[in-house]
Amino acid sequence: MYSLDINFLKDRPAYQKDNQKNTGPKLPSGDPRPIFLGVGLGLCLPIAAGAGWWMLQMKNDELQQNISQLEQEITKLDGEVGNINKIKEETNAVKAETQSLVSVFDQIRPWSAMLQDLRDRIPALVQIKTVKQLPPVAAAEGQPSLNPAGGIEITGAARSFNDVNDFLLSLQQSQFFKSSETKIVTATLVDAPLPPSAASNGNKTPIKPPPVVQYTIQSILSDVPASELIRELEQKGTVGLVSRIHTIQQTGVIPK
Repeated sequence: MYSLDINFLKDRPAYQKDNQKNTGPKLPSGDPRPIFLGVGLGLCLPIAAGAGWWMLQMKNDELQQNISQLEQEITKLDGEVGNINKIKEETNAVKAETQSLVSVFDQIRPWSAMLQDLRDRIPALVQIKTVKQLPPVAAAEGQPSLNPAGGIEITGAARSFNDVNDFLLSLQQSQFFKSSETKIVTATLVDAPLPPSAASNGNKTPIKPPPVVQYTIQSILSDVPASELIRELEQKGTVGLVSRIHTIQQTGVIPK
């Protein structure tokens, strides 16, 4: 005998809803393109990321090369700057030495010019016996010398005190001496020495000459540069020094 089992529970609406909930999403079985698109997108993203990383790495390498090149150029420029600074220091040292030598040269006072100036200024009734150069006066420690160029001392005889004063005033107008430092140190009225011919006159009484004034005048050499005394030097015949000064002026070391 056969038995027939019929399950009427499947026909109930509640049972059918439970079955629908337990059933998952089903992929379409006919079209595979969505699968290919998903796989393609999954492959493209890593490739794009790898390509971006590779480009960044190349850009970084390029920047590193540029940095290295710039560092080399900076090192080279630093060396050139050091050479330029060294040349500047040497040039400044040469200029300073040249200026020092020129300054010394510019303070030269030719004795020939000063003696000629004395001959031009001495009055007719004044005689010069000696002309002596005086050394610079030492100053206190830490202070500049009072007369670094030195001085001059003139001794001789004059007919009167007025003649000595005239000689002093004439010397004070000279460009070779400091006017304020030119002064009479001594002036004494003495008997004039007898001429040699008076002693050889035998028993004849020699005629006594009038007394004279023995004087001593001192002055300090002027500190005016020789380049500013060109006119006076030319008038006194100091051609060599004037020619050298003109040559130095052409180089621009000292102004004209």
